[in-house]
Amino acid sequence: MSVDIDVSGLRPERVSVAPSPLAELSMALHALAEPGHHPGLQGWVTGVTARLDPHLADRMCEADFLWRSTFSDLFLPCAGIPGGTALPGATLGEDLDLLDKLSDEQFVDAAMEFACSLCYGRPGPTALSDPAVRHRTLELAAARGPRQLRFSERLMADPPRTRAWLRRFLEDCEEAFFADTWSQLRHQLAADARHKTDLLRRRGLGEALASVSSAVRLDEAAGRITVDKLAQGRTATGDGGLLLVPTSLGRPHLMVLHRFGWQPVLHYPAGSGEPTAPPSVEQLTLRLAALSHPVRMRMCRSLARSAFTTSELAQVHGMTAPEVSRHLSTLKKAGLLTTRRRGRYVLHQLDVTAVARLGSDFLEGILR
Repeated sequence: MSVDIDVSGLRPERVSVAPSPLAELSMALHALAEPGHHPGLQGWVTGVTARLDPHLADRMCEADFLWRSTFSDLFLPCAGIPGGTALPGATLGEDLDLLDKLSDEQFVDAAMEFACSLCYGRPGPTALSDPAVRHRTLELAAARGPRQLRFSERLMADPPRTRAWLRRFLEDCEEAFFADTWSQLRHQLAADARHKTDLLRRRGLGEALASVSSAVRLDEAAGRITVDKLAQGRTATGDGGLLLVPTSLGRPHLMVLHRFGWQPVLHYPAGSGEPTAPPSVEQLTLRLAALSHPVRMRMCRSLARSAFTTSELAQVHGMTAPEVSRHLSTLKKAGLLTTRRRGRYVLHQLDVTAVARLGSDFLEGILR
């Protein structure tokens, strides 16, 4: 599974890297709502929560579906500006001004993204224009609780009023805690953006994307960017551009905005890439499948303790050598075995380090 971006015909000057205070605020709100996703931010979350005004905390709960389980495209409004080349604002106020430029249709459609609209990647009816879509959206909102239902009803009944409420809420978040956080982060994000821009100019898009994440690959011949995720989607830059937005608070999330008619955006954790490349979704699937078989689990118990030849494993587990070879082949294909030769014998042993990483690799894979 992956999200693909068709970049055929994309001109180099149409690729931009820029931080966004509004996108970073969405990451801050997400970390406050789901601190388990971001153990490295525990101290920051505790500090902000301790001094948060109770009334503001209640307002966070009122619209937390925008940043808790999904990352609403509303937090990257520049992508929805016609032309497909707009950049984020330098300040939160400028980003919010861009949000105000979205049409009511765009605003409601992006806010109701949790409805998993089939039209996300292609044109189609929206909750404002189609009674059936509106009914389905409200049903899904009701399933998530009365607060979300009330917010959704209010949004669709009076979009301008709800938009004004959201702007005031985000401005209050800036005053309460985000202004201090942004003042500490913006220099790091600006430096990362300059580094990626320099890579774009000197070495091209492929090198710049490789520095974003090992999960992002450019196929120059096919004119396609592939982002390895447990999600599926497709979009194209067309006559517009491609925007890369760094985040400091968002790790390990790697998001791709691929809404139909909007500029494609890669929202990525700032830095120079992972210290060790995480396994792809395909590798992760192979490893989980390899370890799920009861016979291979018993073999792993032996292989974790010592190195064995195929014939030794066959004797220990009461199996034929060909049967053992097939199981070893599955484990090796999944990258869970190390092998070494001793004379005419080949010794197999479980790669304990790879198995120990599997839990964190799995969590990163599903959160990417």
